[in-house]
Amino acid sequence: MATTRTLADKPTGPLSGIRILDLTSVVNGAYGTQILADQGADVIKVEDPGSGRGDGGDIMRWAGHLPEGAPRGMGPIFLTINRNKRSILINMKSEPGKKALARLIRSCDVLTTSVRYDGMTRLGLSYEDVAAIKPDIIYVHAAGYGSDGPYAGEPAYDDLIQSASGMADILPRTDGNPIPRILPTLVADKVSGLFFSQAVTAALLHKARTGEGQFVEVPMLECVTSFLLVEHLYDHTFQPPTGQWGYQRVINPNRKPFATKDGYIGLLPYTDKQWDQFFDAAGVGEAVKTDPRFADYATRAKHTVELYGMIETAAATKTTQEWLDILKPLSIPVVKTNTLDDLDHDPHLNAVGFFETYDHPQVGAYRQIKPPVKFSKSPSNIRRHPPMLGEHTDEILAEIGGDEG
Repeated sequence: MATTRTLADKPTGPLSGIRILDLTSVVNGAYGTQILADQGADVIKVEDPGSGRGDGGDIMRWAGHLPEGAPRGMGPIFLTINRNKRSILINMKSEPGKKALARLIRSCDVLTTSVRYDGMTRLGLSYEDVAAIKPDIIYVHAAGYGSDGPYAGEPAYDDLIQSASGMADILPRTDGNPIPRILPTLVADKVSGLFFSQAVTAALLHKARTGEGQFVEVPMLECVTSFLLVEHLYDHTFQPPTGQWGYQRVINPNRKPFATKDGYIGLLPYTDKQWDQFFDAAGVGEAVKTDPRFADYATRAKHTVELYGMIETAAATKTTQEWLDILKPLSIPVVKTNTLDDLDHDPHLNAVGFFETYDHPQVGAYRQIKPPVKFSKSPSNIRRHPPMLGEHTDEILAEIGGDEG
């Protein structure tokens, strides 16, 4: 059983002293604001009370299987992306709620939202409305699509953005099955969340230099398509194009973990020397070295399907541990292929303290993922449990001078 950790008593990250009003939900915006909260920001999560029948707040509160006796509204995904935040219940359509929100805005450096912009405008919370309350506010909007295009304002979820960005076309280009497929991870939400958190910090730097707030739009489609086309724009980088879409080495159907005698390994010789050493270890070095298809990087790049096929054949001749013992001393990139179940026991993740166990006063023991980025002078930390719905309403209202939400 992992040692239960104690929450830190104060923020030590580089954003300590920054207050963020968080009107995001689900994964995209909430993932981004948790990164900012880990880095020290005081993130105030605004949640709607709903009907009072257990349907209020962030929808991620209600997904998943809770431990017996744990209160509803503390689902597993909510716990992984909402630590270090405070939750306040505000009915943003009521007059008392609007007044409380205005007081909150005056106390904050940044307002973040993933509500569609038309909805924010109807609530009286457009950028112009908010800037009238606090002129130097940084207003960061997690949009589905950029406001200059014909998709502006349309609903957007991870599945839709994977479809629209070309992400769903990657597996068909890899395995020949023509049916577009969604990658089984919320890649669009999480990639957009990373762009989102970086946009907040960049706008804070601009404000520190100039005193100016601004409106920042973080559109999912543009973020994810940009992310995808780093390598897959490929020969269409040139005009006119010189060849194909898609980086061939990456969409190679043989680019995969390779089966050994007793498991799988991730393996990628990269330099000429590493390729020679690997095939020598596999006992076929001379045959490969004299094959003109594999003479150097340029020729190997044209024949990656065949090359990776040869790795597959070679990998099956030894156990996973035998390959690790042979290839690691040669500095050939190799790693045991983990299943999700293996992550609990991975020696590196255990050594860096990747999983941390805390004791939530309502939920009980639960795990958090250690903030992955290390700051030598201003380290991120975990100082608040993911909040119960509205847990900090009274506390926050007292800070801003008011008793109604």
